[in-house]
Amino acid sequence: MFSNDKVDIGSLDVIFNRMIETITSSKNDIFIISEQSRSSFEELKEELEYIKQKIKLIIDESDDLEKRTKLAKLRLVEVSKYFNQYTEEQVREAYESANDLQIRLSLTRSEEKRLREKRDDLERRLRTLYDTIERAEHIVDQVNVVLNYLTTDLKNVSLALENAKIKQDFGIKIIAAQEKERKRLSREIHDGPAQMMANVLMRSDLIERTYREKGMEPAIKEIAELKKTVRNALSEVRRIIYDLRPMALDDLGIVPTLKKYLSTIMEYNPGIQIHFQTFSDEKRLPSDYEVSIFRLVQESVNNSIKHGKSPDIWVKIEWLSKQISILVKDNGIGFDKKVAREQSFGIIGMKERVDLLKGKMEVQSSPGNGTSILFKVPLPENILTI
Repeated sequence: MFSNDKVDIGSLDVIFNRMIETITSSKNDIFIISEQSRSSFEELKEELEYIKQKIKLIIDESDDLEKRTKLAKLRLVEVSKYFNQYTEEQVREAYESANDLQIRLSLTRSEEKRLREKRDDLERRLRTLYDTIERAEHIVDQVNVVLNYLTTDLKNVSLALENAKIKQDFGIKIIAAQEKERKRLSREIHDGPAQMMANVLMRSDLIERTYREKGMEPAIKEIAELKKTVRNALSEVRRIIYDLRPMALDDLGIVPTLKKYLSTIMEYNPGIQIHFQTFSDEKRLPSDYEVSIFRLVQESVNNSIKHGKSPDIWVKIEWLSKQISILVKDNGIGFDKKVAREQSFGIIGMKERVDLLKGKMEVQSSPGNGTSILFKVPLPENILTI
């Protein structure tokens, strides 16, 4: 693969170290830009919420002024028509009242127009910032893959040169999977608890303004909504922790852990029924087997809920003498395996996991006919029957 010429490993190490320093510095710069953009995004969101509140208030004020202006004009018409029946003071008051209300209405409408334009401008800036954050995160992910590959697989350059092609294929595949999982977890935290806590901050400011402008009772209602948001955030954090690794798996085994997990899924997704069955006596498997089987069921059920839109899901586990058979079936919308895109990565990931266990996976699906996924995994020797 390589020529027999001597390679100055020391020089190559210096080059690689400088390259890594440059990439790390660039990554940090991109991360700072991303965080600054995210901070600006949250500030603009809060400002936008405040502007929307002001628009609502000024619309109410404008509607009230419009009604009062119409009444004042009718009064002025009446005074003008029956001029001789009113004193000079009454005529002047009618005119000044109508004129004053008209001026206030014009100013209020101008303010409303200004606020609407500011709202539209804020929404445009938010969209631009969101795109910037998305691009920055994508670039950071790409840089992480390259950086991790350089710092892990190519740190010892002489060894990397001996196995360059093998290490490249294997290293990038694993690192890409790690980065995808980190990105998934990061996005779950950002879209779930982080967003909820940002909402808590915004609502706390809103409670202060509500208390000052409207009094105690509306503020108490806002506090009740705030408590609900905090409870949801706590529940979401617990779900993410559980998804990382169910603690009960090591102690209880695959069947009790799946029962608890599927029950939790139904709690989080009202209207969805998951029917769980096991056949024959459960066996305790090595930890890596149990984790893999749990993940296969977890991914299949998540696909049925997220992509299949299925109200009913069936999970069946059958313990045979030399293998475990797992069936996950739903009555959702199904998909065309030839053109499916959204589910493809999940299915590929499950297929790779099954291959590592030296098992088989069969997928049956078509539009309108639901989806059925069957896993057959050979059991290792010397396992314990519960």
